Amino acid sequence: MEGLIGTPSPPLSQRRETFLRRWRQVRGRSMQLALPLSAEDQGVQSMPDASPTKWHLGHATWFFETLLLEPNAPDYQPFDARFPLLFNSYYEALGPRHPRPQRGVLSRPSAQAVEAWRQHVDAAVERLLETADDGAFAAFAPVLALGLAHEEQHQELILTDIKHALSLNPLLPAYDAALPEPPRNGARPGWVEHPGGLVEIGHAGDHAAGEEFSYDNERPRHRRWLEPFRLASRAVTCAEFMAFMDDGGYTRPEFWLSDGWALVQAEGWEAPLYWRRGDGGRWDTFTLGGVRPVAAAEPVTHISYFEAAAYAAWAGVRLPTEAEWEAVADSQAITGNLARSGAPLHPAPAPIGERGPGQMFGDVWEWTSSAYEPYPGFRAFSGAAAEYNGKFMINQMVLRGGSCATPEGHVRASYRNFFPPAARWQFSGIRLAEDAS
Repeated sequence: MEGLIGTPSPPLSQRRETFLRRWRQVRGRSMQLALPLSAEDQGVQSMPDASPTKWHLGHATWFFETLLLEPNAPDYQPFDARFPLLFNSYYEALGPRHPRPQRGVLSRPSAQAVEAWRQHVDAAVERLLETADDGAFAAFAPVLALGLAHEEQHQELILTDIKHALSLNPLLPAYDAALPEPPRNGARPGWVEHPGGLVEIGHAGDHAAGEEFSYDNERPRHRRWLEPFRLASRAVTCAEFMAFMDDGGYTRPEFWLSDGWALVQAEGWEAPLYWRRGDGGRWDTFTLGGVRPVAAAEPVTHISYFEAAAYAAWAGVRLPTEAEWEAVADSQAITGNLARSGAPLHPAPAPIGERGPGQMFGDVWEWTSSAYEPYPGFRAFSGAAAEYNGKFMINQMVLRGGSCATPEGHVRASYRNFFPPAARWQFSGIRLAEDAS
């Protein structure tokens, strides 16, 4: 997991120690995210696309129990044989599931019982790591790596889903009122030139061989031809998006894709999700730290693909393809405003004076114009994990770069996120592109 691409993987003893440290860090981080929440908070489901915090904590644990422990630890005893029905998400091959839109009715098991289940599984996984022989460890290590990355995805969902739930409470309670506010000033807009030509995108490693982890949808690395283009040097800001709104952007059908315009009409969109009018007619926004005035220089977020495409059309440019985005990001350090201890869990303005493209990682997931589809030569994970990504390669658009809710260390240039074009509750935003004349 920690090896360099194209080099031999570390010794198995070193890999065990690395996995154990990472196991404790990831599992501990999930419980830390739940600390500001009451048991009642943890059971709330605000819409079919979101899940209760308690369910996320249980589902990640079900994944390890079902795909790691039961096949590899002969003496393992499941915590409760009834739980797979409740916490299987979409794995058809692994049995029946409680309907996703009804996860909020699961008052039992309690949050306390889910935590006890996690402790039971934590102890069993640590025993497995300590006692499995080298051959067994080498065989199950890829499943463990996948499970840890999977839990990090659910850490992000814990934040996005509870934000949506709390936003529907008339009291507008904060997830954590002590979260720091991001800076208020940011970099001016600019463009980064790319000459185009034949580029390679996708992940080159093989995590089954002990190399750096990647999802199956990131592979194989392959070639794409790009015409010369320019990529915006930072994400679109709230002030820039307000100009679109002030120019009637939500009332002018010429900028919108047909399905997007139908949604604007049906749902009455007039601003990004969580924006509302505050004192004196100003725009406020609901954040994980509570209600705050919209900051002009911070990236606009909670934008659907339809809104991103409409803004780009209004601005006379376009959204980048995922290949263009990766061709620029591939040479950038993976730093930025990601979820870490002491972070604001809210998008921050691009740092002033930053050279080259800024905000490629963190702050907001950036919509691309690319449909989510398999790369040439795509092969799904083996076994039950084959259902992880490939079955969703229809009716989704690709986002890149991670957000302020993405765990630090989780994303990379080749990472492909995907959501339906109408989705708004994720920390999704806009980066512009244009053809180079």
